[in-house]
Amino acid sequence: MAEGHTSYLQRAREAAQAVRERTALQPRVGLVLGSGWGTLAEALVERVCIPYTDIPGFPRSTVSWHAGNLWLGHLEGKPTAVMQGRFHPYEGLTAGEVAFPIACLHALGVRTLIITNASGAINEAFRPGDLMLITDHINFQGENPLTGLHEEGLTRFPDMTYAYDPHLQDLAREAAREAGIVLREGVYVAFRGPSFETPAEIRMARQWGADAVGMSSVPEVIMARALGMRTVAISCLSNMAAGILPQPLTAEEVMDVTQKALPAMERLIRGLVRRLP
Repeated sequence: MAEGHTSYLQRAREAAQAVRERTALQPRVGLVLGSGWGTLAEALVERVCIPYTDIPGFPRSTVSWHAGNLWLGHLEGKPTAVMQGRFHPYEGLTAGEVAFPIACLHALGVRTLIITNASGAINEAFRPGDLMLITDHINFQGENPLTGLHEEGLTRFPDMTYAYDPHLQDLAREAAREAGIVLREGVYVAFRGPSFETPAEIRMARQWGADAVGMSSVPEVIMARALGMRTVAISCLSNMAAGILPQPLTAEEVMDVTQKALPAMERLIRGLVRRLP
C-alpha cells in the first residue's frame, strides 16, 4: 500500500466504527443474503437497520432485489449481522470492492460467516427449488479480491483446501435433517455475468466438476478465508442452467423460485445458527 494511502483493513475498521456508532451490538455471526432472501433479515429480534449508503467504503447496490441494508440483531439468541443484499463484479466493481463488506464484518467481530445465493443447476439430478450446500468452488470471474493487498492482518496466500468449513457443513447437514429438508451438495462455479452462461460454457463447467453456476459469493469466501473467518455457504438452485432445458433463462424465474424456497431456507439457517457455539 503506497505511503499516505489508507489501507484496505483500515478502511474496513472505519466502516465498522460507523456501524458501532449506531448500535452497541457486537456480532459474532455474519449472514449474507443473496437474491430473493432479503426478508430473512426480518427474523432478527432487537434489530437495527443501517443503509449501506451510511457506511463509508460500501459500494452502491445497482440490483433492484438487493435492498442494500446492514441489519444487526439477534438470531436464535446469537448476535448477528445480516447483509440484506450483496455486490457483484458485473456491477462494475473490483473483486476487492465486492468483498469489502466482509472485511467490515470481520472488523465488527464476526468470525462465522454464512453465505447464501441463487444459482443455476448444472447437475441434472438436481431440480429448481432444491437447496445445495456448497462444498467447494471454481473461480471463473477473472479476479481475486486479494490482488494488490499485502498488509498485516490479511493472509496474502491463504490455503483454500477448507474454504468451506467442514464442521459448519456438518452443522448444516444436521439442521437440514432436523427440518426435513433435502440438502444437495456440490461445487459452485462463479462466472462474472451479468449475462447468463451459454450452453457451451455450461458443458465446459460440467466437465470441470461443477454442480451449480452463479455470479457471486466467491470473492466473499476468499476474503473471509484470508481473514481467518469460518464460512459455510448454501445456494438455492433457482433454475436449470443454460442448454439443459429448451426455454430461455430470466431473472424473474430466479426470483420466483427463490421466493418459493424461502421458508425452507429460513428453517435451515435458523437451525444452523442455533447449533453454533
